[in-house]
Formats: sequence, C-alpha cells, structure tokens
Amino acid sequence: MNKCEDVRFTELKKRIDKIKHKKGAPIICLQEAQTIFGYLCFEILEFISIEIKISVQKLYEVASYYPQFKLSLPAKHKISVCLGTACYVRGAGEVLDSVKRVLGICEGESSKDDYFSLDTVRCLGCCSLAPVMMIDEQFFPNVQAEKVEKIIRDFKDSHPS
Repeated sequence: MNKCEDVRFTELKKRIDKIKHKKGAPIICLQEAQTIFGYLCFEILEFISIEIKISVQKLYEVASYYPQFKLSLPAKHKISVCLGTACYVRGAGEVLDSVKRVLGICEGESSKDDYFSLDTVRCLGCCSLAPVMMIDEQFFPNVQAEKVEKIIRDFKDSHPS
C-alpha cells in the first residue's frame, strides 16, 4: 500500500481532521479507517498514530481488544456458526469443529487462500432451525457436522473466485 498514491488515505485524513480532538477519537479514527479500508494493517495504524499523536502500540492495544476491528484483510466469504443455546444443544459444537477441520483454521482466522473466514455468533434468531450456519448472508439450517464439507464445497463451486 503506497500512502502517496492511495486516495483512501486522503479520505481518512479528512475524516481524522474532523474528529481528532473529540473525546474517544482513537476508537472513532479506527472505525473510520476500517470503514474505508476494510481492516487495520500496521501501515494504517501508523498513519492514524501520526495524525492523532498516539503511539501505534496504544492503537494496536485498542484495535486488538475490540472484536469489531479486523487486523488482517478479511476473507472473501465469512462463515458464521451459531453457538446460541438451541444451536449448541443440537450439535453446533460439532458443526464448528467440522468447519475448523475442513478449512484448517480456528475462529477469527481465514483459510490459506483467503476465501473463507470463520467466526461464531451467539444467536442468528432462527432457533427452530438449529443448528444454523451462515456463509455471508446465506442460511444453512439443520446443519449436521458430517455435511459441512459438502456445504463448503458446494458454496465454493457456486461462488468461484
């Protein structure tokens, strides 16, 4: 990423200039940066650090504490496994283990090809369909652990890079 050529840094600077003296500016600046870039890499944290005169370390501490902030480029598609009570008692733990095994990743990580990331959620609001998994905005109800590999393969086949 070249800051001189990337217009996103120009946009970020404009936004930072409007908020850098407000209470809570570091978090607001991180939110603005993530809105613009989609994640917060070291170069972005360094840019914010210079603009608001706070150490990169402090910004990193804030960004790594709150799960809303992503410190690496997000994967193309997000898999979410519901671990709410209804889903959990109906086998969501096994579904999650199966997704981890199939993709070779843990929660909060992306697959080696950056095609899928994996997160868990507390409730997707469709408990009668438990256990539930989502890929992006697509629901997969009544998921069985032994069907996860096929669901992932079929999704990837129908959504080529």
